[in-house]
Amino acid sequence: MSLKHAVLAALLEGEASGYDLAKLFDVSVANFWAATPQQLYRELDRLSEAGLITARVVQQERRPNKRMFTLTDAGHQDLITYTAHTPKPTAVRDELMVQVQACDEGDTAAVREHVRERMETARAKLARYERLRERLLDGLDEAAYLARTERVGPYLTLMRGIAFEEENVRWGERVLAVLAERQERQARRAREEQQERRHVAHG
Repeated sequence: MSLKHAVLAALLEGEASGYDLAKLFDVSVANFWAATPQQLYRELDRLSEAGLITARVVQQERRPNKRMFTLTDAGHQDLITYTAHTPKPTAVRDELMVQVQACDEGDTAAVREHVRERMETARAKLARYERLRERLLDGLDEAAYLARTERVGPYLTLMRGIAFEEENVRWGERVLAVLAERQERQARRAREEQQERRHVAHG
């Protein structure tokens, strides 16, 4: 997948400026596709040149003019073609996993702290996602919302983001518990060995 299709899919929400899209990517789309504002603006220019989106300039007083982007028929057709393709398997490259893999020979205390930081990040993302979910539902329960909404895609991807971060928290809690139990067991064994040496020395 390229940023191209993430931007086209985001524009299914309707006309948006580059700033609007940057906010959308930061709050919602980031749970499955990350992009900086600079990357977004460059991609918008490419999509406009390719005829997949169109832009109109909005005059603003006391502020720079802004461009509002909309999908063209060609952009809609490109998305239809894209969704028919089999997606590539997810390729995971997670530095924290490598550190956890090596924690028995490494700095276990530092690894535990890294896991805690990952959990804090996950909880912060969960809080943002839950706020977005509440805005989408707008007082409805999930079943009523899904029955009424015109577009279900954004909610389904949000559900995936929530599930992913919830699992990050659950995994982190388990890792910390396992490492704490292991540390206590090692400390207990060290105390027992020390007591045995003292017993032998005074025997």
